[in-house]
Amino acid sequence: MPLFIEIKDLTISYEGVKVLKNINLNINEGEIVGILGRSGSGKTVLMHALRGSEEYDDISGSILYHLARCEKCGYMEPPSMVGKECSSCGKGTLQPFEADFVKLPLHDHERRSITKRIAIMLQRTFALYGDDRVITNVMNSLTEIGYSGPDAMEKAVELLEEVRLSHRMMHVARDLSGGEKQRVVLARQLVRNPMLLLADEPTGTLDPRTAKVVHDVIENAVRTYNMTMVITSHWSEVIKDLADKAIILEDGEIICEGDSCEVAGEFMKDISSLEANGDAVLGEPIIKVRDLVKKYISVSRGVVYAVNGISFDVREGEIFGLAGTSGAGKTTTSEILMGNIQPTSGTVCVRVGDEWVDMTVPGPENRGRAVKYMGILHQEYGLYTHRTIIDNLTESIGIDLPYELAVHKAIQTLVTTGFTENKARSILPKMPDEISEGERHRVALAQILMKEPNIIIMDEPTGTMDPITRVEVAKSILKARDEMGDTFVIVSHDMDFLKDICDRVALMRESKIVDIGEPETVLSQLSEEELREAARE
Repeated sequence: MPLFIEIKDLTISYEGVKVLKNINLNINEGEIVGILGRSGSGKTVLMHALRGSEEYDDISGSILYHLARCEKCGYMEPPSMVGKECSSCGKGTLQPFEADFVKLPLHDHERRSITKRIAIMLQRTFALYGDDRVITNVMNSLTEIGYSGPDAMEKAVELLEEVRLSHRMMHVARDLSGGEKQRVVLARQLVRNPMLLLADEPTGTLDPRTAKVVHDVIENAVRTYNMTMVITSHWSEVIKDLADKAIILEDGEIICEGDSCEVAGEFMKDISSLEANGDAVLGEPIIKVRDLVKKYISVSRGVVYAVNGISFDVREGEIFGLAGTSGAGKTTTSEILMGNIQPTSGTVCVRVGDEWVDMTVPGPENRGRAVKYMGILHQEYGLYTHRTIIDNLTESIGIDLPYELAVHKAIQTLVTTGFTENKARSILPKMPDEISEGERHRVALAQILMKEPNIIIMDEPTGTMDPITRVEVAKSILKARDEMGDTFVIVSHDMDFLKDICDRVALMRESKIVDIGEPETVLSQLSEEELREAARE
C-alpha cells in the first residue's frame, strides 16, 4: 500500500523540556502501527500531534500526510484513491495532495478537511451525552454531518450493530460499563467515515476480558472501513494481536522499530522485575488489632458480620497486605483502621511516637491525634482536574508554604514515588490530564506523602491497571517505604501484586482472618474458584 503518513525529525518541547525527540516513522495506508512505552514516554503527545487539532509553541520537523484531494470540492481521501472520481461530490477527480501538520496553521481549511476524517479514542475520555440514550448519542453525531429523521435512526442502528452494542441502544449512556462506553465512542467516530483511527490506550482501565471484546470490535471496524490505525498500549499482547509493525518509545525517542511480535517481546524483556523484599528492616509494631468485630442488622438477613473477631499486628516499615475476594471484610477493616467506621467491639491501637492511641475513641487527643499521621489512597482517587500538579500537591498539605519551599518539597516527594528530578520538575506546571495514568497515580500517592504520614492505607491500588503501570506503582510504594520509612497496609484482590510487594499477608474469608504469613505461602491456600472471582473483580 502507498505511503500515507511520513513523520520526519519531529521534536516537541514543553517549558524547554523535549517530550518528543527526532521522531522518524513511516505509516503506510491500511497499516496498523502499535506504539509501546511506559507512562510518560511520549505516546499520547505523538498521538495528538498526528491528530492535528492542537497547536504547539515549540515544534519542529514534519508530519506529512500523503492524500488524494478532490479538485472540485476539496474532499480528502487516502492516497490509493488518486485518479478516481470523488465520492463526495461525484464531479471531480482525486489528485495527489500533501499536507504538513507542522507547517499548516491550526485553522487552515485544508487541515480541517483532513482532521474531519481522523477518529480518536482515548483511555478515559468517553465524550458522551451522559443523560441521553445510546442511540441518541450516535444520532447526534449523525445529525452534525447532515443525517436527519429515519435516515439517522437507520444509520445509528447499523453502527451500533457494527460495534456489537445493539442490545444496549436504549440504555442511558452514563449507566454503561467502561467497555460499552468505548464502543459507543467508536460508533460515534465511525460516523466520520474515518481514514485514520488513533486509539490511545482505549482499554487501559478495562479488565482483560472486556478489553478483548473492545479490541475485537476495533479490529473489525478497521478492516470494514479500510482504515489505517495507530494504537498505543501497555499491553504487549494487544500490539502482537493487532499491529502489523510496532515501535517502542522511551523518554520521547524511538528506541526500537520492527515486526510487532518481535518489538512486543523486546518491550516485555525490558520490564525489570521488582526487587525482593527480604532485606527490608522492620521495626516494632505500629498497629495492633485485637478481637475486632463489626456487625450490622439487616431486615432480610438478621445479624451480618462484616468483620468477625480478627486480630493482627503491623510492624513499623512493613508492607502488610489484606487479601481476599469481594465481601471478605478487607475494606471494612481498612476503614476501621482509619477511624472512619466505629467497630462493634474490639480494639485498634496505633502508635504515635512512643504512645499508643485507641482509634475507637473519638476526640483530638485520641483518634484525632493518630489520624494526622495516617493517609488513605482510595482506588478511585481524584486529583483536582482544574489545578496544576504543583497546586494539587501543595494544597493537599493544608498550610501555606513559600513557593520555593513548596516546589522543593513537591519535587522531593515526587522523586520518592519514582520520578526523576527533571521529570518531576517538568510536570509541576501541567494539568492532570496532561500526564499519563501511571504518572497521575504516583502524583496521587505523592499527595498523601506530602502530608508526611507514618501509615498509609491503600485500597485496591492496582484496580484494572495495565502491567507496566502496575510495576511502576509497586516500585513507587517500595521506594517510598525505603526513602521515608512509611508503613503500608494494602487492601487488594490482586494476588500477584500482593506477592510481589508485601512482607506479610493476612488472608480473609467470610469476615475472618484464616492465615497470616509469607505472601507465597498464605496465598497458595486460595482455591481455584476464589482466584477466578478475584480476577473478575
